[in-house]
Amino acid sequence: MGKFEQDIYRARDPEFTWEDEEILASGRYNGAKALLDVLEKEGVEVIFGYPGGVLLTLYDALLDSSIKHILPRHEQAAVHAADGYARVSGKVGVCLATSGPGASNMVTGIANAYMDSVPLVVITGQVPTNLLGTDSFQEVDITGMTLPITKHSYLVKDAKDIPRIVKEAFHIAGTGRPGPVLIDLPKDIMAADVIDPHAPKLSLPSYKYFTKGNSGQINEAAKALAQSKKPIVYAGGGVITSGAGSILRELIDKVNIPVVTTLMGIGSVQSKHPNLLGMVGMHGTITANLAVNDCDLLIAVGVRFDDRVTSGLKHRFATNAKIIHIDVDPAEIGKVVKAHIPIVGDAKLVLDELCKKAMAPEITGWWAQLRKWQQEYPLGYEQDGHLNPQTILEAMGKIGGENVIVTTDVGQHQMWAAQFYPVTSGRQFITSAGLGTMGFGFPAAIGAQFAKPDSLVFLVTGDGSFQMSIHELATTVQYDLPIKIVLMNNGVLGMVRQMQKMFYNERFSQIQLHANPDFVKVAEAYGIKGIRVDHPDQVEPALLEAINTPGPVLLDFTISPDEVVLPMVPSGKVITEVLGGVD
Repeated sequence: MGKFEQDIYRARDPEFTWEDEEILASGRYNGAKALLDVLEKEGVEVIFGYPGGVLLTLYDALLDSSIKHILPRHEQAAVHAADGYARVSGKVGVCLATSGPGASNMVTGIANAYMDSVPLVVITGQVPTNLLGTDSFQEVDITGMTLPITKHSYLVKDAKDIPRIVKEAFHIAGTGRPGPVLIDLPKDIMAADVIDPHAPKLSLPSYKYFTKGNSGQINEAAKALAQSKKPIVYAGGGVITSGAGSILRELIDKVNIPVVTTLMGIGSVQSKHPNLLGMVGMHGTITANLAVNDCDLLIAVGVRFDDRVTSGLKHRFATNAKIIHIDVDPAEIGKVVKAHIPIVGDAKLVLDELCKKAMAPEITGWWAQLRKWQQEYPLGYEQDGHLNPQTILEAMGKIGGENVIVTTDVGQHQMWAAQFYPVTSGRQFITSAGLGTMGFGFPAAIGAQFAKPDSLVFLVTGDGSFQMSIHELATTVQYDLPIKIVLMNNGVLGMVRQMQKMFYNERFSQIQLHANPDFVKVAEAYGIKGIRVDHPDQVEPALLEAINTPGPVLLDFTISPDEVVLPMVPSGKVITEVLGGVD
């Protein structure tokens, strides 16, 4: 490389060194190495991936990289693990798979992250550029397939663009409303020489996102709050994503107003906070549902008015309320429920300004009504001597302490965990909310454990969900992950059975899991300790044994298939039409 070229590189990037020149001059610097270098510069420490033919150049380069590669047993699990990592760490998660079936196996995981606004960079291998569009071996149009479920996507056609694209992908994934960004990398692009290893200065003039909310609208919100008689805060996942939990708690303490959360918002206010009325919606507390229905001011923060809360009845939801909607994504404002005071901006920044301007309303009568409802409709369960799922979750909270991370699969166990596990902070309760993906919990627990290696991680799962990712037992053993698997085993697809029992005259169809394995023996086959529990007296000793056992442990809790999740708002009903509580 001559002096002229050196000067060009130095002018473009002051960090260009003689080391860079040596690497480039050697002819060894290709697209795969450029990719890994820029990932390292973005702070990536862990990638969850599965290799394949078109990725061999990249996997060869990984041997010389500081990035730790984690090998799950399925590509969907790789995405869910990166998802769990991102939710717990607050960083952008990264996952990787080969072309064709490897890439298409990631689609459910990408959709899951998109629905829950989780920042991911998803990297897929692709056939060489000269074979694109020829239906060659293991070719799928993954950018086309995932267009509706990604925030943005790239098909890289020139190796020199890799540093720029990766830098842009991380910026887009992690800013504004977070979400997955896909980078599709053809085999020949990864093998091609890269002359300039440095990403240019970020320049995305067409990409805009909001941060600070409109001060005039925030003034209107503060005024509405001061004048209200029955206010309530409705907190969603955006509160946790933006790190607004402490500001939210400061606000509700300052003006002494009640708060409810969505499933995604669990942890934005600690479970034992006196102002928290619980989760709202289909399986929310009766008090939370009655409060939202009766309030005169609803301060919605970082929520999308999901149909599990509104039942899709926008004209019959919080009909007495003036609605303040705070969200970073302007597309969500007014999409489902009309906002009287819309505020587009980052939840943390908006709540901070609102908290400074807020004055406490006179709501003594409102609090009296709320406390009355809490006494009349407590969240409880029958304690009749058999093993209840609620007993298990309460024991987990008691024994595990405040810093435990809980991931869940989807179904009855998920709702019981949302109702009864005592969550103390954000990024502690990790669940698939928007897409409701069975099989999410186990790989998400793996990602969570890598994000917080010193934390105790519980997976709460059911026998249906667990078998959708049971292969990840091998991953926990390979990396010696001390995840404690709480398996609620009722021999059926519990939530489907519950709905068939309640709404289809007990005409049970295809919900029996007759061929379930002995899960303790399956765990032992992987070299994992298994503990079977079938009596409430065994719960705490079993949990203590699991926690004190190094490495992964599976606890197989035998529960009745007749256990149901209550309260429950039937689909299409308003949130006050509750089964299991209100007459």
